[in-house]
Amino acid sequence: MENALEIYAVCQCASYDTPALKQSLESSGECFSDRNVLHVPRGDQDIFIFDYGVIVFWGISLDEQKEILSLTKKYAITPVETLLSDEFTYSTSADSSSVRNDHIQLSDDNRITRLAVSHGIAQSTKLSQFEAHVQQTIIDTAHIPGSIAETGKLKLSRKSIARLRGRLFLTKSDVMLHYDLLDVPEFFWENPELNHYYSMITDYLETEQRVNVLGKKLETIHELFNMMADEQKHKHSSLLEWIIIWLIAFEIGVFLVHDVFAWL
Repeated sequence: MENALEIYAVCQCASYDTPALKQSLESSGECFSDRNVLHVPRGDQDIFIFDYGVIVFWGISLDEQKEILSLTKKYAITPVETLLSDEFTYSTSADSSSVRNDHIQLSDDNRITRLAVSHGIAQSTKLSQFEAHVQQTIIDTAHIPGSIAETGKLKLSRKSIARLRGRLFLTKSDVMLHYDLLDVPEFFWENPELNHYYSMITDYLETEQRVNVLGKKLETIHELFNMMADEQKHKHSSLLEWIIIWLIAFEIGVFLVHDVFAWL
């Protein structure tokens, strides 16, 4: 595709130590901050680093990408096990802006336009991290409803059940605490004229639909959490019942030994 350059987005971690990262970037070149984004210009190309752990490269070579990722990794908070990424190509010679087949056509090449587009791409990449985390949790705990339906109980120790409940809670709370990242960024409150670039990208990447699906999956996790809580309560109640039964049996035994057998 004529004059097409590459956009590469990668989710590296849950978040960055942004002040420290900014200081490090400034020591080796220009670096500007805009709300939750660090902008690192490289000639005619750009790097946008979002504080929620996503980097969007515009026309940056593979070697330079590796260099930046190696640097940002030092300031990454809770790095992801597997980097999640997305790729596009772009050109700036179109009469009107559009996106098709992962190719973005822009009618202008202002850096603020690139930032507007990057917001949409970064959110989608971050959403992929949430989706992968939630989906893996659902897969790993899919046996729970089947086991309870088949046997009427979950054949796990109270400790194992508590661990599973903790994992379900962590997954749900992690996503819910960062759910606001999927809202329209505040950047567009101050730059409403750029909102159509953001809408163009989020519509293409079906961000809203994916957020709705993610919400339904979180509901599934919530149901599993409640199911595990009920099972743990049941095991605890059963244990208390058996303790009471054994105490009563012991008391009867003591009575028999002390009163009945002594009378004989």
